[in-house]
Amino acid sequence: MVLLTGKGGVGKTTTAAGTAVLAGERGLRTLVLSTDAAHSLSDAFGVSAGGSADGHTPVAERVWIQQVDAQRRFEDSWASIQDYLRAVLDAAGTDPITAEEITVLPGAEEVLALLALRDEVVSGAWDLVVVDCAPTAETLRLLALPEALGWYLDRLATSGSRVVRAVTPALARAAGVPVPEPRVGEAVQRLHADLREVRTLLAAPTSSVRLVLTPESVVVAEARRALTTLSLYGYTVDGVVANRVFPDSDDDKWRRTWAEAQRETLADVEASFAPLPVWRAEYAPREPVGAAALAELARAAYGESDPVAVVDAPPPMDVVRRGAEVELRLALPFATGGEVGLTRHGGDLVVTVGSYRRVLALPSMLTRYAVTGAHLDAGHLAVRFAPPPETRATP
Repeated sequence: MVLLTGKGGVGKTTTAAGTAVLAGERGLRTLVLSTDAAHSLSDAFGVSAGGSADGHTPVAERVWIQQVDAQRRFEDSWASIQDYLRAVLDAAGTDPITAEEITVLPGAEEVLALLALRDEVVSGAWDLVVVDCAPTAETLRLLALPEALGWYLDRLATSGSRVVRAVTPALARAAGVPVPEPRVGEAVQRLHADLREVRTLLAAPTSSVRLVLTPESVVVAEARRALTTLSLYGYTVDGVVANRVFPDSDDDKWRRTWAEAQRETLADVEASFAPLPVWRAEYAPREPVGAAALAELARAAYGESDPVAVVDAPPPMDVVRRGAEVELRLALPFATGGEVGLTRHGGDLVVTVGSYRRVLALPSMLTRYAVTGAHLDAGHLAVRFAPPPETRATP
């Protein structure tokens, strides 16, 4: 599974589509799935999507595209829970329209896209799934959801079961609050299990994220922040595609000036994203539409490298013993001390980078250890833990 993301307008869709066509040429049954609400895959291939019964539209040899049926998946995954919440709010006298708004699952569209992606990956029908992601901010929310929402659902399922056991039907009638039916708890558990499976698939060694950018300082800065946040959530980034690069020109002063400016930016990209590969795609003479044009663009960008090779990347989180202490190292490239926050909450470590937060369940061996310090070291957050006093060796 390869997910492509970047700032809006940098060419994610054409890059994803071209990558998929090259994979098809290599003999891989490939699906391109879009998580962007503004689906443009069909436009890139010059076809009409959604004609088949299963939602898969063939666009090239061994390549299909799909757009998510959000409404159906919402009804399957959230309807039971929403019905119960509406009943509770109705008993409390809440206006029906207000109740409808309150009970809409936050990030519902993102959740539905994740569940659709999970279904396709586990179906066994594909050798490769290429994901044409929404712009960076939406993608980061999408990839943060499985762990964050799973954390809340885990606590809802645990506390909810206790409440159901404690509140008898008689007490519920006296209080005017309906007792949740078994299907409500089952729906919570099912959604929790689904999201846990999504998280496992996204963090698997065979999954990676690829950043698409154009050689502009604002776009590159956003790509750097995206790499930091993706690393925070434990996702592997396998490379950077620099799109719309101006070719050198001696006879056109305007284009020569742009090419010189881009060379400086690209040198910065190569240096700052190292050791990640940086593939370059030159500005096409015309808009690439159709499988042949998309493949030509991708072939020029990737050159001799394999665009779908599985990356052998170091783990985003590692635990290292330092004498009596233990150091937990979390990859956070480009992070600075002023934007990183760290809090210990029981068996969880809460790491904040800018506006993004991750709740890390500590390895079992560290749950009894105390945090003694933390610092940023060579693109990693290093958190030191000391064993409890009773286990320390006496001098």
